[in-house]
Amino acid sequence: MGRRIHRRRLTAVRFDDHGQATTHTRAEDLAVEEPLEVRVGGETLTVTMRLPGDDIELVHGLLLGEGLITCREDVLLARYCADTETLNVLEVTLREGERPMPVNAHRTLVMHGGCGLCGKASIDAVQAAGPQVDSAHLPTLDARTLASLPEQLRAQQKAFDRTGGTHAAGLFTANGEPLVVREDIGRHNAVDKVIGWSLLQGVNRVNLTLTVSSRASFDIVQKAAMAGIGTVVTVSAPSALAVQAADDLGITLAAFARGDRVTLCSHEGRVTLGA
Repeated sequence: MGRRIHRRRLTAVRFDDHGQATTHTRAEDLAVEEPLEVRVGGETLTVTMRLPGDDIELVHGLLLGEGLITCREDVLLARYCADTETLNVLEVTLREGERPMPVNAHRTLVMHGGCGLCGKASIDAVQAAGPQVDSAHLPTLDARTLASLPEQLRAQQKAFDRTGGTHAAGLFTANGEPLVVREDIGRHNAVDKVIGWSLLQGVNRVNLTLTVSSRASFDIVQKAAMAGIGTVVTVSAPSALAVQAADDLGITLAAFARGDRVTLCSHEGRVTLGA
């Protein structure tokens, strides 16, 4: 896996039933975490810590999620900077008329803790900037299929198998067939990678399900809405704002998907229980 895996000797400590400690030192695989600086028009847009690989996809997904582009044609060029020694700086050239806000400007679509925006303002910003989920054309989904998606996602997590240190995101058809799975240190980066893949491949996303190996946070729902994805499935719990956002934005949100169970959080009328 090249730059994605780093091997280092670590010491494990175990305690027996009597509280006695034993140690064992061996080489372990660790997920690599490196910064990626994204420059648009020569100016830094953001720096994100990520698992190296699929960076072009990540940047396309990021730009779509931030409302800076709407299609792959908006990006004229995305390449690593020639004047840097590492593959950690990507230069992006946007089509004329597509320009990001200044880096230090208040950007309502970048939602970090403590940004000062209330929940309603966050949702309103996505509604104003992103494509509306086409509810009339969303497929009917089977609850068993939704519950099975994280297991399918887990089966393709090669970096996690070796390190135990990565999240994953995947895009699945309504029948539960995987189209793409990507891993990263951060769940938001993994989501950007699969959305960027769909943008570059020209895939219609409205009928797809975004599955994430994490909790359902607002930023995951936001990215789905900006990409026009109508269904989100997560392994763990949803936040209150994520459920509210999914409900307001027309997204079916399913959490706690664990193979034999799933919790429907919004627009559950689109999900059938089968026979």
